[in-house]
Amino acid sequence: MTAEAPLTGPPDHEDPADLTPLFDESRFVAEVERMVVNQTPRLFAVVQEYGERVDARIAAWGFAFADHAEVVSVDGGIRIRMDAPETVLGAFHSGRRIRAQLVWFTPRTLGHSSGGGAAP
Repeated sequence: MTAEAPLTGPPDHEDPADLTPLFDESRFVAEVERMVVNQTPRLFAVVQEYGERVDARIAAWGFAFADHAEVVSVDGGIRIRMDAPETVLGAFHSGRRIRAQLVWFTPRTLGHSSGGGAAP
């Protein structure tokens, strides 16, 4: 790794004490912040709708990563890892009158995707 290479993850050495720092402190902080921004997962809720707009509740929260998604129910009883967020919806449908949907959250806007459509 050279001084111009971006941060990519754990170094090849177990103990980095003998390695030269990649950057000065302010540049290192900036690179770490950029890494966090570039790798932040998307946040979504799994919302159960009762009947036709009779009531609703957040049943679970999830993180969508580049290659998979993780979902945890609000009561802690269910934890699921899947290839895509939409594939979790079936686990939260119940009968014909309780349907699950994804609601994507972003800091600036709240996007809604009924029945598992694409993220905004």
